Amino acid sequence: MTTPPDLIIVNGALITFDADTQGATAIAIASGKISALGTDAEMRALAGPETRLIDADKATVMPGFIDSHVHLFCGSVELGYLDLHGVQGRAALQDAVTPYAANTPDDAILFAVQADYAILHADKTPTRHDLDTVCPDRPFAMFAPDHHTVWANTAALQLAGIERGGETAAGCEIVMGDDGMATGELREPGAYAAVLALTRHGGRDLAGLISGKDPVPTPTQSDRAKDKAALARGMHHCAAQGITGVQCMDGNFYQLELLSEMEAEGTLLCRVSVPFHLRPEDPLDRLSEAAVMTATYTGDMVYSGTVKMFVDGVIEGRTALMLQPYPDTTDTYGDPVFSAEHFNEACTRIDEMGLQIAVHAIGDGGVRRTLDAYETAQTANGKRDSRHRIEHLETMHPDDVPRLAELGAVASIQPGHAPFGGIFPPTGVGKYLHPHQIPTAYPWTQLRDSGAPMIFSTDWPVIGVDVMTNIKAAIAPLDLGPDWVDQTQSLMQTLASYTRDNAWVEFREHQKGRLAPGMLADIVVLSHDITTLDPARITDASARLTICNGHVTFAST
Repeated sequence: MTTPPDLIIVNGALITFDADTQGATAIAIASGKISALGTDAEMRALAGPETRLIDADKATVMPGFIDSHVHLFCGSVELGYLDLHGVQGRAALQDAVTPYAANTPDDAILFAVQADYAILHADKTPTRHDLDTVCPDRPFAMFAPDHHTVWANTAALQLAGIERGGETAAGCEIVMGDDGMATGELREPGAYAAVLALTRHGGRDLAGLISGKDPVPTPTQSDRAKDKAALARGMHHCAAQGITGVQCMDGNFYQLELLSEMEAEGTLLCRVSVPFHLRPEDPLDRLSEAAVMTATYTGDMVYSGTVKMFVDGVIEGRTALMLQPYPDTTDTYGDPVFSAEHFNEACTRIDEMGLQIAVHAIGDGGVRRTLDAYETAQTANGKRDSRHRIEHLETMHPDDVPRLAELGAVASIQPGHAPFGGIFPPTGVGKYLHPHQIPTAYPWTQLRDSGAPMIFSTDWPVIGVDVMTNIKAAIAPLDLGPDWVDQTQSLMQTLASYTRDNAWVEFREHQKGRLAPGMLADIVVLSHDITTLDPARITDASARLTICNGHVTFAST
């Protein structure tokens, strides 16, 4: 006798991404997997006395969202810090900081996130003197949204021991003033690590990004409990968006240990992949750790298999690597994190090991260097189904657009990052680009038309992990005028890039990303039939019910 399903969803507008199950209105789940799809009557007939029945009320039922580029630990921790999104001007900043300081008397440093580069001045970034006037009595620092720059006041610089500068890794800079003192601007992780070490979580949340190594000193049991509690909050936040899986873009063994413990404790609400992070100062022998990480973590909930690297920085900080100097300079091309030779050798070695590569590349020079390295690896090792990724691709030379498809590389895009995405100021990026760079800036349409695989994500906490806001950025972008190419994506393209294709990029297309019998039961029930919503109103929809591995991880009240 067949065991009845644990759960049945009926009366749904199903988006299955599977040719054999199109047209189904109901779905049955048993033992963590999808057991059947069909009509409401067919699925109801399978129910037993203990089967839970859910009426979707004609709303969308689809594979759970997979965010293919997040910093989970960091994003989770930052839910507890001061959020400065939308704050503009000295008075507004002080009004935000003052009550936060009163409510966090025990924090060694007041830490804020989502501070816009132009939060205090339209034409320049904040200085320590600016922040001294905002917070004169305590150490204070704030993160830029892209997490490539921290601004700190004098007390914070002194507490971190870098008020007179210090050694940094390649591509990182403690900006110094003419007086021999740090200005307060700390560019890239190697420059701001000492400040993060003072935060509530001791910088452990970004150890996987800054060094790729485990935190030092070794976290205590109290530290581990605090970090897991933050991750649990972050997981709940993700599940509330309809997310059933995330792909982290920083990592170390410590994160994998915490996530594995949470899986055993029943508090892991999403599937999580964690990469090995190779830094430019690392000897390539460290890649043996990536092999150990990949071999050790192989489950369906927590797993590894990717090596993450940075090839450049960000446009607003002028650290993204460009093919020519930035418009307002004569000699600033950005900062190459790796030398070309070292980077080529690293990519070739990783590819030879059979591991996947994910590279942060934003400037047109950084993207070209990454494509060159992938081509070098392919020439040395032969072509295979590597699914190597390039993260962001915010500016590209037109000659490089077709190269992704030719090399089998994946375009990993964050729609909400674009100036026309409706999240960041629309005029923020353009002033750092030459006019001829704009037509192939954020080139989603050109890349998709070229045949390159395209996946969508948020880069949380650079922007919120909110799915519908990011979808809106793709399907209803702002019109910035004739200089900018229309990059509008269709709803179905966008949903596929957020589900089916994100499962494919992590080599798990046989397990998830589609609604079909035998697939893992990772499903979201939305509040609306989103195919009937005007693109500009897509944010009217939200997750009503999220199911991961057959378990309800979120239910709206």
